[in-house]
Amino acid sequence: MLKKIKRKVKILITKSFKKPRKPYKPPPSSPSFPSPPSPEESETMPPPPQPALKPPTATPFLFPQTQSTVLPDPSHFFSPNLLTTPLPTNSFFQNFALKNGDQPEYFHPYQIKSSSSSLTISYPSRFFNSAFLYQIFIADLTISASQNSNSQETHKISSFNDLSVTLDFPSSNLRFFLVRGSPFVTCSVSSRTELSISTIHAVLSCSSNSSRTKYTIKLNNNQTWLIYTSSPIDLTSSSLSLITSGGFSGIIRIAILPDSDPQYEATLDQFSSCYPVSGEAVFTKPFSLEYKWEKKGWGDLLMLAHPLHLQLLSGDDCDVTILEDFKFKSIDGDLVGVVGDSWVLKPDPVSVTWHSTRGIKENSYAEIISALRKDVEALNSTPITTTSSYFYGKLIARAARLALIAEEVAYLDVIPAIRKYLKDTIEPWLDGSFSGNGFLYDRKWGGIVTKQGATDSGADFGFGIYNDHHYHLGYFLYAISVLAKIDPAWGRKYRPQAYSLAADFLSIGRRSNSHYPRLRCFDLYKLHSWAGGLTEFADGRNQESTSEAVNAYYSAALMGLAYGDTHLVATGSMLAALEIQAAQTWWHVREGDSMYGEDFTRENRLVGVLWATKRDSGLWFAPPEWRECRLGIQLLPLLPISEVLFSDVGFVRDLVKWTLPALSREGVGEGWKGFVYSLEGIYDKEGALQKLRNLNGYDDGNSLTNLLWWIHSRGEEGKEFEAGGNVCWFRHYH
Repeated sequence: MLKKIKRKVKILITKSFKKPRKPYKPPPSSPSFPSPPSPEESETMPPPPQPALKPPTATPFLFPQTQSTVLPDPSHFFSPNLLTTPLPTNSFFQNFALKNGDQPEYFHPYQIKSSSSSLTISYPSRFFNSAFLYQIFIADLTISASQNSNSQETHKISSFNDLSVTLDFPSSNLRFFLVRGSPFVTCSVSSRTELSISTIHAVLSCSSNSSRTKYTIKLNNNQTWLIYTSSPIDLTSSSLSLITSGGFSGIIRIAILPDSDPQYEATLDQFSSCYPVSGEAVFTKPFSLEYKWEKKGWGDLLMLAHPLHLQLLSGDDCDVTILEDFKFKSIDGDLVGVVGDSWVLKPDPVSVTWHSTRGIKENSYAEIISALRKDVEALNSTPITTTSSYFYGKLIARAARLALIAEEVAYLDVIPAIRKYLKDTIEPWLDGSFSGNGFLYDRKWGGIVTKQGATDSGADFGFGIYNDHHYHLGYFLYAISVLAKIDPAWGRKYRPQAYSLAADFLSIGRRSNSHYPRLRCFDLYKLHSWAGGLTEFADGRNQESTSEAVNAYYSAALMGLAYGDTHLVATGSMLAALEIQAAQTWWHVREGDSMYGEDFTRENRLVGVLWATKRDSGLWFAPPEWRECRLGIQLLPLLPISEVLFSDVGFVRDLVKWTLPALSREGVGEGWKGFVYSLEGIYDKEGALQKLRNLNGYDDGNSLTNLLWWIHSRGEEGKEFEAGGNVCWFRHYH
């Protein structure tokens, strides 16, 4: 169901279409990302067939440069004009730039594969069982130039943006505008070229309208495809699985007819003449994101919205028409037609605070302080021995939590010891004196790598090939933010290094002299992050821990608070809010949900690893049966913002009930139990508190102090937590 909100969005179900009526600046020290060149295209479509941050004044700080021995060469697939700017490393089209560039990517509603001078389109079917579900790529239609049908020429990425990528096949005269959420795949043929359209199915019929600008192709798998052209074309079924054309130049648009339903055909006809060539997402103001598509042809633009889009669409700021009965199937839920070339999305506002939002009753201070004193004393007796950027980051963030809890329970005596510990452990990473590892700058793709990762693609969980950057750097930012808060002089001294770490995954600008790509990990169409880096995957990008992604943006917002940078606060808060709502939409599996099928929904309350075209109940490090690990990896680190991520008390009850039997398995770690009991504390404080007191170990990023803080800062048992609440600093924008 569509969310009922106050908006001017018109719902169109069976009525005829009515034509609709027709800056936010990045953080001051964050490098920005350049605008890609506009595709050069001037053809237009015929009438539809009748019925049938401000830039810094000084040079930004860069960590010492390195020549990585493990990174791939981007020049194989990116056009030369793009190679002078930072390049995306976790994007929706990443497979197109890795190895042979021939693994598919998902563009909603089609999976697209580029190989041997051809582009293959699949309208994927889905497979469901209790352990996983995935979309099945089948080569439904393959488009190429007839004279190059056997060529091994690879594509070139000539431009890209937040919502689109353009692929060129220069010797074939073909350019594909791949825009996410378009029900059409659009191809420009720059000069007269004979085309080949093949399929692994059998072609049952290929018929045209009288003007030869629309063809209907029926296949023996019950699919019907529609092909629209900007000028007449002669398509002929040459063999059982091949359609060829005479010489053609202009625009070709290809669309599946969902369920071969004639009702959809009239809609596709109506909007076939207006096509997008690119799309961008614009940060307009706090908790507001605008989609803008560059379109050509004539008429109105038809795009597709996934379920989270439909929740967030705001008719107060844009005038769009939702075609409620025009739907395409997707692993992400039904994709629904939306008419309009500008959307405004408004997530629920999220409050970013240093401390708990409800506070702690004074009669609980003593127990927390007792644990706090022991945990702080242990800092010096247990020095950090790991050189892993991930585990090191968790440990310094754990220590930083102790400082904030000390503030909240008014026990400031331990702050100096924590401050010294943080300075001693953080500074070596920022000044390059840490002997076991450190941060370096890679100019080839544009970003931070580690010393270990620059020569070993498996080191630091793949950080050197841009895997998990927001996870690792999020922990560092948290610790740096807290230290900058409690020691402003230190914060001023290391501000350049701190902003460089944040810019690696949080740049939102587009300046041509940027050192980092725009939003390295965050997907502005799916509205959550990816963690896969420069590794080719048949299922596209993936992300395991949503809570660590939330921590990255939350920590960036805290850094904005520490430095008085309202732009950084707004950007981090916005991305954290989107990440949270995406996690609740696609990772949190509720009883009765229909998105993932009956079997998967019955057996799972959380997705383990979410891929672009797959949902897996297992984790990278644990099988599906280890449910406590699945819960823990979607909750850690335990922070004030965690209560927003798990604000649905009914879901939390079901999740804990689903998880608890796994704790009886032999060998379950105490650290994982702590996370299960923490969620139990949302609705049963006393019961969870007793269980936490009996633990004899904690996750390396957690502590007894933090667990006690969490339980004692829970509000009234069973009461829903409102993300905005009365403490959201940005509510006046709404």
